[in-house]
Amino acid sequence: MTDETSRFADTLEAGGTIYTYYPVAGIPGSETLPYALTVLLENALRNAESPEEAEELAGRIVAAGNAGEVGSEVEFSPARVLFQDFTGVPVFVDFAVMREACAELGGDPAKINPQIPCDLVIDHSVIADAAGCAGALEQNMELEFARNKERYDFLKWSQQSFDNVRIVPPGAGICHQLNIEQFAHVVMTSDDAGVARADGERPVAYFDTLVGTDSHTPTANGIGVLGWGVGGIEAEAAALGQPITTLVPRVVGVRLTGELAEGVAAMDVALTFAQMLREKGVVGSFVECFGPGLASLNATQRTCISNMTPEYGSTCTLFPVDDATLAYLRLTGRSEEQVALVEAYAKAQGFWNEPDAPARRYAEVIELDLSSVGRSLAGPSRPHDRIPLEGVQERFRAVCDERELDRGKTVELELAGEVHALTHGALAIAAVTSCTTATDPRMMLACGLVAKKAAEAGLAPKPWVKTVLAPGSKATELLLERAGLMEGLRALGFYTCGFGCMSCIGNSGPILPALHDVADDIELASVLSGNRNFEGRISPDVSQNYLAAPAMVVAYALAGTMDVDLAHDALGCREDGTPVRLADIWPSDEEIDALVADCVNRALYEDGARGLYDGDAAWQALGSEPSDTFAWEDASTYVRRAPYFDGMRREPSAPEPIVGARALALLGDFITTDHISPAGSIAADSPAAHYLEEHGVVPADFNTYGARRGNHEVMMRGTFANVKLQNKLAEGKKGGWTRDFLADEVRPLFDAAMDFKAAGVPLVVVAGKMYGSGSSRDWAAKGPALLGIRAAFAESFERIHRSNLIGMGILPLQFAEGESAESLGLDGSERYTVAPIDFSAGLPEPREVDVEAERADGSTAAFKATVRVDTPTEGAYYEHGGILPYVLRSLL
Repeated sequence: MTDETSRFADTLEAGGTIYTYYPVAGIPGSETLPYALTVLLENALRNAESPEEAEELAGRIVAAGNAGEVGSEVEFSPARVLFQDFTGVPVFVDFAVMREACAELGGDPAKINPQIPCDLVIDHSVIADAAGCAGALEQNMELEFARNKERYDFLKWSQQSFDNVRIVPPGAGICHQLNIEQFAHVVMTSDDAGVARADGERPVAYFDTLVGTDSHTPTANGIGVLGWGVGGIEAEAAALGQPITTLVPRVVGVRLTGELAEGVAAMDVALTFAQMLREKGVVGSFVECFGPGLASLNATQRTCISNMTPEYGSTCTLFPVDDATLAYLRLTGRSEEQVALVEAYAKAQGFWNEPDAPARRYAEVIELDLSSVGRSLAGPSRPHDRIPLEGVQERFRAVCDERELDRGKTVELELAGEVHALTHGALAIAAVTSCTTATDPRMMLACGLVAKKAAEAGLAPKPWVKTVLAPGSKATELLLERAGLMEGLRALGFYTCGFGCMSCIGNSGPILPALHDVADDIELASVLSGNRNFEGRISPDVSQNYLAAPAMVVAYALAGTMDVDLAHDALGCREDGTPVRLADIWPSDEEIDALVADCVNRALYEDGARGLYDGDAAWQALGSEPSDTFAWEDASTYVRRAPYFDGMRREPSAPEPIVGARALALLGDFITTDHISPAGSIAADSPAAHYLEEHGVVPADFNTYGARRGNHEVMMRGTFANVKLQNKLAEGKKGGWTRDFLADEVRPLFDAAMDFKAAGVPLVVVAGKMYGSGSSRDWAAKGPALLGIRAAFAESFERIHRSNLIGMGILPLQFAEGESAESLGLDGSERYTVAPIDFSAGLPEPREVDVEAERADGSTAAFKATVRVDTPTEGAYYEHGGILPYVLRSLL
């Protein structure tokens, strides 16, 4: 807010307090805007530097929104930033290095400080090393601290040395679940943000908004909080007070009718959304829900749907505020004054769900009758490949046929003295985990009821199944305890083994050794109640991964295989020989309703949140004195001083031209950030392993790539090293291999990159459609930049990754419509030269750039590529060499 834009302000009374706010109703045309654009409009009115700028930005939003089209550039200043520890550690490493660089360039290092509230939750580090037994939680937390003490010491220093930072210690929950249960305001005030007020000055009320360094930040969209995932690079800039630039998005409306049928869960709706909206094509769009069916969904069912947003490529899936939102805020312990403010503000801003209000204008409206949604799974490797429960066995067998697997093949393994014959589809992991489903009490109660009834019937998971229970918050475990359901879960081996993401991000820990030994002989499977099932993600030993509601995870653990018709086949027999089918143990909605009424209350969430920021004795023992700069430990293999600002000058210079570049990787379609960014375990024979061993780390202490994101030396060595990556230059070898054209041999990709770097040869990546889909991993851009990659050619880019590439000074170049590497005859052996591009005016000139690919025989393939630098601000970032140098220079 500036004095000049205060003429857009008015006053609002709520709960006995008078607030200043910025009503959108004064802007002509705002009444028909989608809800999401109402939020952007208020943000522009409040944060613009002048009335003229506010009017200009408001005009862009209204014009684009009412036309249902993508508009021109606007600025968005989020109210908060949310971090998880894997992506948060490198952010604070960058802040620490920026402070040093600022001092070296003559600036004040104290200026490098978050300007808005930042919450970091340590939820990505815990691994299910122990599972299926009493004491698993304690064992895993002990191992977590032993592995991550250096990282946690650094985070404790960050909490003490930077303003506006709250850190939730390990063992408390998942960031997105804690965001909706504890952090989110729905409507914020300047007091919440710690902004000082002069005597007599009223607090300012505004929409609670956020960006987060995790793709599933849109979870909060379900309670009316607009937010989305960004790379750590962009989140750093936002935390430092820089606005995020975006084109006014196209907004797709989903009109909901009807209500869920008996036995259908929010996860089934989320998977239906993923299938429906991926098929429609909403990448880069905003999605929001409206219609009479909205009233039948409670707040946590909505957050489950919103959580799945990245799996169909949209930026958000927003729900407006209504009585269900207010009920959830009361339930989770928000004050009556806060609830009153949310209601008054939402109604004043036209953000309240009024069924009789004038229709809003959308680029497209998609209809979904909730009563048509059935029980579902998704897999074996993409969240949008939904399968009705009745068709899972048929689809599994079709997948085996497509992969030319012999379904008659068996392997024998001995477990507890008994020999078992297993074939493709044997279930290695059954994981009740993830913020997708743990947020919703109804799904967790259904899960517990299935387990209780199964245990009472004498059923048990098959002995080769690893059972994982990782609640998203302490409140979730308390709910199961108070409902009397933990006993049944534990009887089936579902002991709490951690309060974190675990299997959903690949922290499944080892599967049974006997299964590991046959993982190359048969395709093993997993079922998890999460949001991501990409190939190689859940476990390197597991080839097929299926997403399902928590209760369905328990059911598949009992079956022990994907080659089963759960809708009809028996799961086992009672002692008297009576077969037990899924229908016999599946709870009725009435049973769930009764437990919700008895157990889901304000005390549950208040008790669950008690001591949220305290941590255990191990956490409390950490820490160092606050200081302006961090004392880097030369011996540390977890936290290293990053080189991003080395040699930086106060004034930027134009990026070096890309001439004679070689391809480091030639890739296909749907290459995810999981393929690019280092994740999961560190292979024993990898360049990262060699580096760690050279620095005295034994293989047992390698930990994961995610835990070592604060060490760029490890991360750059693991870039493009996913075991499932197929680089066409590697002559059939999967993983981090490529052809080193200087040595004329296939070598580890990192080693080849260093050869090219030493020779002064720039590098490029050539890929297909949807390059960079998946998690918002900044290391999917940082790693390539450190390897020397200057440009990425692709048929299309996923939103967050394209932004991250620019943020690290890598040029995203898109093939012309209908063209591809294959159609142009490119095999990756060429030398690529990109014609000069001028960014002095912000947007690239030319927009369509000439590219020449010179073959070994001297012939060339000439083609045009679209420079996917879409806004003037992105152009400025690229010209400065990335967003971090741009922000640092702006603060000098």
